[in-house]
Amino acid sequence: MRKVLYILGQLDDEDIEWLARKGRRFQPQASAVLIREGVPAGELFFVLSGEVSVVVSGVGEVARLGRGEVVGEMSLVDSAPPSATVEAAAGALILAVDKRDLQARLDDNPGFSGRFYKALAIFLADRLRSTTQRMNTRGGLAAGAVMEDELDESILDTLSLAGARFEHLLARLSGGREGMA
Repeated sequence: MRKVLYILGQLDDEDIEWLARKGRRFQPQASAVLIREGVPAGELFFVLSGEVSVVVSGVGEVARLGRGEVVGEMSLVDSAPPSATVEAAAGALILAVDKRDLQARLDDNPGFSGRFYKALAIFLADRLRSTTQRMNTRGGLAAGAVMEDELDESILDTLSLAGARFEHLLARLSGGREGMA
Protein backbone atom coordinates (compact mmCIF):
# COMPACT_ATOMS: atom_id res chain seq x y z
CA MET A 1 0.00 0.00 0.00
CA ARG A 2 3.07 2.14 0.05
CA LYS A 3 2.72 3.72 -3.40
CA VAL A 4 -0.76 5.12 -2.83
CA LEU A 5 0.47 6.71 0.40
CA TYR A 6 3.12 8.64 -1.51
CA ILE A 7 0.60 9.83 -4.07
CA LEU A 8 -2.42 10.54 -1.88
CA GLY A 9 -0.21 12.11 0.78
CA GLN A 10 0.75 14.84 -1.68
CA LEU A 11 -2.65 15.39 -3.33
CA ASP A 12 -5.41 17.46 -1.74
CA ASP A 13 -9.06 16.63 -1.10
CA GLU A 14 -10.23 18.17 -4.38
CA ASP A 15 -7.71 16.02 -6.27
CA ILE A 16 -9.07 12.87 -4.61
CA GLU A 17 -12.63 13.84 -5.54
CA TRP A 18 -11.51 14.38 -9.13
CA LEU A 19 -9.95 10.88 -9.22
CA ALA A 20 -13.17 9.39 -7.86
CA ARG A 21 -15.29 11.23 -10.46
CA LYS A 22 -13.06 10.53 -13.45
CA GLY A 23 -12.00 7.03 -12.53
CA ARG A 24 -13.67 3.87 -13.74
CA ARG A 25 -14.11 1.25 -11.02
CA PHE A 26 -14.18 -2.35 -12.26
CA GLN A 27 -13.45 -5.94 -11.31
CA PRO A 28 -11.46 -7.62 -14.09
CA GLN A 29 -11.50 -11.34 -14.68
CA ALA A 30 -8.59 -13.35 -13.33
CA SER A 31 -5.54 -13.04 -15.62
CA ALA A 32 -7.03 -10.04 -17.46
CA VAL A 33 -4.19 -7.90 -18.82
CA LEU A 34 -4.27 -4.31 -17.55
CA ILE A 35 -0.93 -3.33 -19.06
CA ARG A 36 0.93 -5.23 -21.79
CA GLU A 37 4.71 -5.08 -21.98
CA GLY A 38 5.81 -2.98 -24.96
CA VAL A 39 2.32 -1.59 -25.66
CA PRO A 40 1.45 1.96 -24.54
CA ALA A 41 -1.12 1.92 -21.74
CA GLY A 42 -4.07 4.27 -21.87
CA GLU A 43 -4.88 4.24 -18.16
CA LEU A 44 -3.34 4.65 -14.73
CA PHE A 45 -4.54 1.90 -12.36
CA PHE A 46 -5.11 1.99 -8.60
CA VAL A 47 -5.51 -1.42 -6.94
CA LEU A 48 -8.44 -0.92 -4.55
CA SER A 49 -8.44 -4.52 -3.31
CA GLY A 50 -7.01 -7.85 -4.32
CA GLU A 51 -3.77 -8.21 -6.25
CA VAL A 52 -2.16 -7.77 -9.63
CA SER A 53 0.83 -9.66 -10.97
CA VAL A 54 3.78 -7.97 -12.68
CA VAL A 55 5.37 -10.19 -15.35
CA VAL A 56 8.48 -9.51 -17.43
CA SER A 57 9.11 -11.45 -20.66
CA GLY A 58 11.87 -13.99 -20.24
CA VAL A 59 11.89 -13.56 -16.46
CA GLY A 60 8.38 -14.39 -15.26
CA GLU A 61 6.52 -12.87 -12.35
CA VAL A 62 8.64 -10.24 -10.65
CA ALA A 63 6.08 -8.85 -8.20
CA ARG A 64 2.60 -9.18 -6.78
CA LEU A 65 1.07 -5.86 -5.89
CA GLY A 66 -1.91 -5.46 -3.60
CA ARG A 67 -4.32 -2.97 -2.11
CA GLY A 68 -3.19 0.62 -2.54
CA GLU A 69 -0.65 0.02 -5.28
CA VAL A 70 -0.59 2.07 -8.46
CA VAL A 71 0.52 0.78 -11.87
CA GLY A 72 1.08 2.58 -15.14
CA GLU A 73 2.67 5.66 -13.60
CA MET A 74 6.00 5.32 -15.40
CA SER A 75 4.53 6.25 -18.78
CA LEU A 76 3.35 9.55 -17.30
CA VAL A 77 6.99 10.45 -16.74
CA ASP A 78 8.40 9.32 -20.08
CA SER A 79 7.09 8.08 -23.40
CA ALA A 80 8.70 4.65 -23.28
CA PRO A 81 6.31 1.70 -23.54
CA PRO A 82 5.71 -0.40 -20.41
CA SER A 83 8.56 -2.71 -19.44
CA ALA A 84 6.27 -5.32 -17.89
CA THR A 85 2.84 -6.88 -18.24
CA VAL A 86 0.37 -6.37 -15.39
CA GLU A 87 -2.36 -8.98 -14.95
CA ALA A 88 -5.25 -8.97 -12.50
CA ALA A 89 -5.57 -11.77 -9.97
CA ALA A 90 -8.96 -13.25 -9.13
CA GLY A 91 -11.06 -10.83 -7.09
CA ALA A 92 -9.03 -7.69 -7.82
CA LEU A 93 -10.94 -4.40 -7.73
CA ILE A 94 -9.37 -1.64 -9.83
CA LEU A 95 -9.81 2.10 -10.34
CA ALA A 96 -8.70 3.08 -13.85
CA VAL A 97 -8.07 6.72 -14.72
CA ASP A 98 -7.78 7.55 -18.42
CA LYS A 99 -4.36 9.05 -19.07
CA ARG A 100 -5.83 11.61 -21.48
CA ASP A 101 -8.08 12.91 -18.69
CA LEU A 102 -5.16 12.87 -16.29
CA GLN A 103 -2.90 14.68 -18.76
CA ALA A 104 -5.59 17.32 -19.38
CA ARG A 105 -5.86 17.93 -15.62
CA LEU A 106 -2.07 18.09 -15.31
CA ASP A 107 -1.96 20.64 -18.15
CA ASP A 108 -4.90 22.73 -16.87
CA ASN A 109 -4.22 22.71 -13.14
CA PRO A 110 -0.68 23.74 -12.12
CA GLY A 111 -1.34 22.98 -8.44
CA PHE A 112 -2.47 19.44 -9.19
CA SER A 113 0.42 19.00 -11.60
CA GLY A 114 2.98 20.05 -9.01
CA ARG A 115 1.49 17.82 -6.30
CA PHE A 116 1.14 14.83 -8.62
CA TYR A 117 4.65 15.01 -10.08
CA LYS A 118 6.15 15.58 -6.62
CA ALA A 119 4.39 12.42 -5.42
CA LEU A 120 5.75 10.45 -8.38
CA ALA A 121 9.25 11.81 -7.81
CA ILE A 122 9.17 10.82 -4.13
CA PHE A 123 7.93 7.34 -4.96
CA LEU A 124 10.38 6.74 -7.81
CA ALA A 125 13.30 7.98 -5.71
CA ASP A 126 12.29 5.58 -2.94
CA ARG A 127 11.95 2.72 -5.42
CA LEU A 128 15.41 3.42 -6.83
CA ARG A 129 16.95 3.56 -3.35
CA SER A 130 15.24 0.30 -2.34
CA THR A 131 16.37 -1.45 -5.52
CA THR A 132 19.93 -0.20 -5.15
CA GLN A 133 19.99 -1.22 -1.51
CA ARG A 134 18.73 -4.73 -2.30
CA MET A 135 21.43 -5.09 -4.93
CA ASN A 136 24.22 -3.75 -2.69
CA THR A 137 23.42 -5.32 0.69
CA ARG A 138 23.73 -9.04 0.90
CA GLY A 139 25.18 -9.42 4.38
CA GLY A 140 23.08 -6.95 6.35
CA LEU A 141 22.01 -3.34 6.37
CA ALA A 142 24.45 -0.47 6.30
CA ALA A 143 24.20 2.03 9.13
CA GLY A 144 21.25 4.34 8.59
CA ALA A 145 19.84 2.29 5.72
CA VAL A 146 16.08 2.14 5.25
CA MET A 147 14.65 -1.35 4.95
CA GLU A 148 12.45 -2.04 1.92
CA ASP A 149 9.21 -2.10 3.93
CA GLU A 150 10.00 1.05 5.91
CA LEU A 151 8.63 4.45 4.98
CA ASP A 152 10.93 7.40 4.57
CA GLU A 153 10.71 9.76 7.55
CA SER A 154 10.01 12.72 5.28
CA ILE A 155 6.55 11.39 4.42
CA LEU A 156 5.50 10.22 7.89
CA ASP A 157 3.60 13.46 8.50
CA THR A 158 1.40 12.76 5.48
CA LEU A 159 0.92 9.04 6.25
CA SER A 160 -2.24 9.35 8.33
CA LEU A 161 -3.82 11.83 5.94
CA ALA A 162 -2.92 9.66 2.94
CA GLY A 163 -4.50 6.61 4.59
CA ALA A 164 -7.66 8.60 5.33
CA ARG A 165 -7.77 9.82 1.73
CA PHE A 166 -7.45 6.26 0.42
CA GLU A 167 -10.30 5.10 2.68
CA HIS A 168 -12.38 8.07 1.53
CA LEU A 169 -11.65 7.22 -2.11
CA LEU A 170 -12.80 3.64 -1.48
CA ALA A 171 -15.97 4.84 0.26
CA ARG A 172 -16.66 7.38 -2.50
CA LEU A 173 -16.28 4.72 -5.18
CA SER A 174 -18.59 2.40 -3.25
CA GLY A 175 -21.32 5.04 -3.28
CA GLY A 176 -20.64 6.37 0.22
CA ARG A 177 -20.29 10.09 0.81
CA GLU A 178 -18.08 10.10 3.89
CA GLY A 179 -16.36 13.38 4.72
CA MET A 180 -12.66 13.93 4.25
CA ALA A 181 -10.28 14.00 7.21
